[in-house]
Amino acid sequence: MKVFQKVFGATRSGNPVYAFRLCNHKGMEVTILTMGGIIQSIRVPDSAGNVGEVTLGCDSVADYERSGAYFGAIIGRYANRIARGEFELDGEPFQLACNNAPNHLHGGKVGFDHHLWRAKSYSKDDICTLSLGYDSEDGEEGYPGQLSVNVIYTLNNHNELGIEYRATTDAPTVVNLTNHAYYNLNGSEDCLSHQLQLNCSRFIPTDETSIPYGEIESVMNTPMDFTSMKPIGQDIDQDLVQLSQARGYDHNWVIWTVRGHDRPLTPVARVAEPDSGRTLEVLTTQPGMQFYTGNYLAGEPARSGGQYGMRAGFCLETQHFPDSPNRPEFPSTRLNPGEHYQEKTIFRFGLL
Repeated sequence: MKVFQKVFGATRSGNPVYAFRLCNHKGMEVTILTMGGIIQSIRVPDSAGNVGEVTLGCDSVADYERSGAYFGAIIGRYANRIARGEFELDGEPFQLACNNAPNHLHGGKVGFDHHLWRAKSYSKDDICTLSLGYDSEDGEEGYPGQLSVNVIYTLNNHNELGIEYRATTDAPTVVNLTNHAYYNLNGSEDCLSHQLQLNCSRFIPTDETSIPYGEIESVMNTPMDFTSMKPIGQDIDQDLVQLSQARGYDHNWVIWTVRGHDRPLTPVARVAEPDSGRTLEVLTTQPGMQFYTGNYLAGEPARSGGQYGMRAGFCLETQHFPDSPNRPEFPSTRLNPGEHYQEKTIFRFGLL
C-alpha cells in the first residue's frame, strides 16, 4: 500500500493545500486534502473491475471555498444544528453564529471545513494512514475552551476507509465531529435508485428549521422506515411534513441513546447500487446518523467545470444528535478537561 502527496492548489489567502492519495492493493484510492480534511475522491472497482468515482467533489480549491455543500469535509466543532446558536455550560451562556438562520450549523461561519490541517502519512503492506491535526482556539466561532483535534483516516486492503476522531480540551466545551462526504455509487445524475437499509427503528423529528422537537419517534409504517432495503427515492416525495419541509430526507436516525462503557462498532447502514454492483456498509460507535439526500445541491460546483443537480448524492453522517447541548435527554456532547473524545466510523466498500 502506498501514499502519494502533491500540491492540490492554494487558498484565496495564498496558503498551499496538499492532496494525499491513499492506495491499496485492490485498486481503491482515497484522496484527502489538508484543507478541511476533505475527502476529495474515493475510487473503487465495480462488478466488472472498472475503477470509478463514488463521491461528489470539486477539482479546485476555489470551488471548495465557494461551495456551501461541505463536500467531504470534517465538520466541527459541532456537526448539525444548535438552536438559535445558544447553549449553556454550568450556567454560563454561550452565543454562536447563526449561519443557518435562525440556527447555528456545522461549526459556524468558519468551521473546521475551512481550516488547514497538519498532516502526517504512514503506510505499510496492509494499511495506510493519514493523521490530521488542528488546534481550535478558545472562543473560535464562540465555542469555549481550546480544543485539540486529531482525525485519522485509514485505508486497508479490505476496501475499508476508517475515520477516527479524537479531541481534548482545556475547558468544558461541546464537541460533535463527523465527515460530510456525499456518495453516488454509479455516477448517475441522482441517487434515488440506490437501495438503502438502515438498522434503526427510530428517528428524530424536526421543526421547519431542522431543530428537534417533541419525542424520538418510530419509523414503522412511515416513509422514514428503511429497516428493510428499499430505493432511496421510493417514498421521498410522500405527503409527510418531515419530508416536505426538508425537501427530502435530512434527519438523524437513532442508533443508541444509552452508551455502555465499551460501545463496539455497530453496523448501521447498507447501500447497494445494482447497475455498478457496488455496495457500501457503514459501521460506527456514534449514537446517530444523519441521512441527507442532497436536497440543496442544485447549482453546486462539480468536477470538470460542471454543476451538481438536486439529490446528486447522499450523506451518511455518523454523529451525535442535533441540538444536544439544549436537550439533556440526548447523549451528551460535553467534553471536560482530562477527558478524551473518541469516535470511529468505517465505510466498507464491496460488490453485490
